[in-house]
Amino acid sequence: MGGQYRITGDKYPRMRPSRRRGRLAFLAAACVTVLGVLGWGTLQLIDVFTGGDEASAVGATACRTDRTTGASPSAAPAAALPAPRKITVNVLNATTRSGLAKRTADELKKRGFRVGEVGNAPARFDKKVKGTGILLGPAAALKTSLPVLGTQLPAAEQRADAARKGAAVDLVIGDKFTGLAKKAQADRALAALKTPKPEPVTRAGDGPGNGC
Repeated sequence: MGGQYRITGDKYPRMRPSRRRGRLAFLAAACVTVLGVLGWGTLQLIDVFTGGDEASAVGATACRTDRTTGASPSAAPAAALPAPRKITVNVLNATTRSGLAKRTADELKKRGFRVGEVGNAPARFDKKVKGTGILLGPAAALKTSLPVLGTQLPAAEQRADAARKGAAVDLVIGDKFTGLAKKAQADRALAALKTPKPEPVTRAGDGPGNGC
C-alpha cells in the first residue's frame, strides 16, 4: 500500500481465535461431565433403595407363584391343634349351684369332646373362682388343647400346671358361668383358630412386606 499508510517490515498481522470461544467450549464440556456423574449417582441410589433388578425379579416371580397357587404370599402355617374328639375334659363345679358340671359335660360331649371326671372342684378352687371359669392343663396344652377348649368358653382363664401329668384338661366352672358359648359361635371361633393368618402386605418403602 502506498501513500500515508505504508506497511514496512517482514511481519504481517494474523487473525487469532477468540479466547471467549475457548472458554465456552470448556464450560460445555464440564457441564456434560457433571451431568453424567449425577446421572450415574442417581442410578446407584435407585439400585440401593430398590434392591436392584435381581431382587425385583425374585419378588415378581414369588408374586406370580402365589397367584398361580392361590396361596397367600406370607401366610403363617396353621398350628397343629388337636380335634375336639382327641381332647379329654374334666368338668368341675366350683360354685354353690348344683348340676352345672353334668349339664356342661353333656353339652361338651355333644360337641365332640371326650368327657373325663365330672363333679365338684377340689378345695383349692371350690367357691374361689369368681370369674366365668378356669381352663387348666399341662404346659404343652397352652398351645394345643386349651385354645381349642377355649372356643367353647371364651371368657375363661387359661392356666398351665407344670406338675400336671397326662394330657387331660380341666374346665373349672366359676361364679359368673351362665353356659358355654353358642355352638355356631364356638364353631366359627374354632375354624378361625385353625386358619392361617397372613401377614400384612406393605407398600414398597413402607417397611417389611412383599408388595405383591
